[in-house]
Amino acid sequence: MRRLACLLLLFCCTLARAELPETDWLELMPPEDRKALEEMPDISHDTPEADGTFGQQGGLKQQDKNLPAVMYSAKTVAAFNGKKIHIGGYPVPLESDAKGRSTLFFLVPYPGACIHVPPPPPNQIVLVRYPEGIQLDDIYAPIWVDGTLKVEQVSNDLADAAYAMDAGSVRLVEEGDL
Repeated sequence: MRRLACLLLLFCCTLARAELPETDWLELMPPEDRKALEEMPDISHDTPEADGTFGQQGGLKQQDKNLPAVMYSAKTVAAFNGKKIHIGGYPVPLESDAKGRSTLFFLVPYPGACIHVPPPPPNQIVLVRYPEGIQLDDIYAPIWVDGTLKVEQVSNDLADAAYAMDAGSVRLVEEGDL
């Protein structure tokens, strides 16, 4: 009986350490938004931001109000509220601790989203809270984030996000992950 209990405990610990399956960014969009994104016409990059001269706001907020509605969408997928996920992306640091580790950042699906035109829609931006902090020396280096996702509207001067996450772990993507 004792041996069975030990095997059961070992099995449960193994399951607890198993990595969650990767969540694809497009899964965070409702089907109608994914369809609209697929059918969207090419976007002009003829803006001051594309030339490297930024307006007063800049950041991840949409500057061009003539884009298709999907580019402003904050529609979410309710099934993700409270769900533990594993997602890869790129950080846009917001706050750091005394040691310079990022404790609050936006996670976006592609590198340089804070300077690309157009930025991702709010349902493709996740505010990540990670009190432990991570040293981010290069915002172009992809990271993995594991944690509990919440449907939570977040808005600040830099961006509007439709999701937030309390991260349990954050780490740089390593070559072996690819």
